[in-house]
Amino acid sequence: MKETVKEDIVFSSETHGALALERVIEETLAFVRREPERFYKIIIGTDSRASDEASLVTALTIWRVGNGAIHFWTRTEIKKFGSLRDRIWAEAIRSITLAQEMRGRLQSALGDEFFWEGNEVHVDIGENGPTKDLIDSVAGMIRGYNFTPVIKPYSFGASIVADRHT
Repeated sequence: MKETVKEDIVFSSETHGALALERVIEETLAFVRREPERFYKIIIGTDSRASDEASLVTALTIWRVGNGAIHFWTRTEIKKFGSLRDRIWAEAIRSITLAQEMRGRLQSALGDEFFWEGNEVHVDIGENGPTKDLIDSVAGMIRGYNFTPVIKPYSFGASIVADRHT
């Protein structure tokens, strides 16, 4: 997967309104630099409505562990999916793509070891229900990109934050 996040993608923020990716990076850096001694996690999750046609909403959460968070989200145009499996894979790939972009840009600005260990890609799949057969393959792909996969019931980045904007 060599996809990149397009510079003209519009992110949204309840605090800042519509933002380009570069501004999301600036806001993330400002949030971290206000309290650099704290521990941070980047959590990225994507969700969509259960339908053959849906837009994917990807949420980026910067969590100052134990002391708040900020989040941004972006939405694709409506896409057609042939199956639940296709939709889940599209959600996971969209999250990984944004996670890779954020890792590269934030490492450049903050250094290689600032807060990438254990950062998470949240996927809206779980042990119960029709997505249970996808856990091994989707989680394996996420681990292959050196991110920590998180599934239901702990995947709030997808099932709560992104879902809130679907």
